[in-house]
Amino acid sequence: MLPLLVAACVNPSSATAGQTPPARACTFVNPVAPGADPWVVRWSGWYYLIQSRDRAIWVYKSDKLTEPTSTGVRVWTAPDSGWNRTNVWAPELHHIDGRWYIYYAAGRAGPPFIHQRSGVLQSTGDDPQGEYRDKGMLDTGGIWAIDLTVARLGGQLYAVWSGWEANAPTDRTPQHLYIARMSNPWTIAASRVRISSPTESWERGTELDLNEGPEFLAHGDQTFIIYSTRESWLKEYRLGQLRLRSPDADPIDSSSWLKTGPVFTGSTTVYGVGHASFTTSPDSLEDWIVYHSKVDSQPGWDRVIRMQQFAWHPDGSPDFGTPVPSGEPINVPSGQCR
Repeated sequence: MLPLLVAACVNPSSATAGQTPPARACTFVNPVAPGADPWVVRWSGWYYLIQSRDRAIWVYKSDKLTEPTSTGVRVWTAPDSGWNRTNVWAPELHHIDGRWYIYYAAGRAGPPFIHQRSGVLQSTGDDPQGEYRDKGMLDTGGIWAIDLTVARLGGQLYAVWSGWEANAPTDRTPQHLYIARMSNPWTIAASRVRISSPTESWERGTELDLNEGPEFLAHGDQTFIIYSTRESWLKEYRLGQLRLRSPDADPIDSSSWLKTGPVFTGSTTVYGVGHASFTTSPDSLEDWIVYHSKVDSQPGWDRVIRMQQFAWHPDGSPDFGTPVPSGEPINVPSGQCR
């Protein structure tokens, strides 16, 4: 049974007469929910978590980051036929030019998971939990592609995803990170360029070499891509980092990205940390990482969602620290407990 989220607010009025009221305390413990590949976005005072299960995509809404699954709505169900009828994975929710877009991976069969491609949904209005229309498969060259994310750099919209060099008959195929320019949120307008491969010793697995789960993270004038590496089903799953060499560097030039890692790894009690997203506290004063971990050290994909505050190194790169152990009290995000 999963540990449940614990949140406590001490009411100063509960102090007995003549005593100094106790300090206000608000804490929670990890994990906060079951699930994997958590994507959280803060918008208009709310936090939205998007998840996939049972061939469908759900969007959850909460005013508390630490209670991400308060109210859920199923916004899309995979069709009964077509390229995206099964294996719906790792959706992301992005607000672009007044609309919401959901990027996700899906396939027509599997296992083996050799048919995965990336697709996009567009909202019909401005409600993240509202109706969406299917805009189809994104053009990743007709080659296996998952974990697609998007961001604007210098006014240009880019897509980054995890893919194979060529389609293969086995899903134990090395995964790389690719980038391409987009002409709009549902159209990749140029050929892909590989910007990262699992070549470093800390990226090399025992069963599979992979780079996946890329996510953009900006700080000041610096741009990072935080990604997952090693095998997702093993306790060694971890995070690596790409940093854009300078604000005016060309993101399409692979030499513009500088690799560092690992930047976040598991511990003796928290296993297989990966596929993170990033947000801020309600008052925007703190930066938070939301990620998943395995429930135990054995191979498998049974995972839970965790979160904690992170800081920044003097060079401007993120300092994620170490995973806070399960059950250890953590202060809730600044501005949440009022």
